[in-house]
Amino acid sequence: MTGLWVALATLALGSVIGVVRLRRDGRVRDTAQADDRLVTADLGADLGERATLVQFSTAFCQPCRATRRVLADVSGLVPGVAHVEIDAESRLDLVRRLDIMRTPTVLILDSAGNIVKKASGQPRKADVLAALAGAVSHVSSQNADEM
Repeated sequence: MTGLWVALATLALGSVIGVVRLRRDGRVRDTAQADDRLVTADLGADLGERATLVQFSTAFCQPCRATRRVLADVSGLVPGVAHVEIDAESRLDLVRRLDIMRTPTVLILDSAGNIVKKASGQPRKADVLAALAGAVSHVSSQNADEM
């Protein structure tokens, strides 16, 4: 009888963990590393005029392919937005520095290269567009403060 309870408890715990992970997967969140900044040398590409979508991927990551399509669509829709994909395995220095724990991970940078949003897992197109609006307004508010 004890074995049955252990099995049921294990199944329940596994279900809870699965539900929590599904709810968090791909959600765009504000970053705790607000002072971290990426420059052209870090990315190996130019920053976007208004914002940059940085995607960390690995070779055999299936969600990375879908994320690549979403970010390419978004960067095509929004003028001044660049999409840069970084191979996580070849850039372990950035992975460690930015605390990238899984792929795909998407960072949304403002025009100055400041990381303003982060999503672990495959983000939805609508969430990326909404986060971009925040990144663009982030730069506008900084410019207003400097005046």
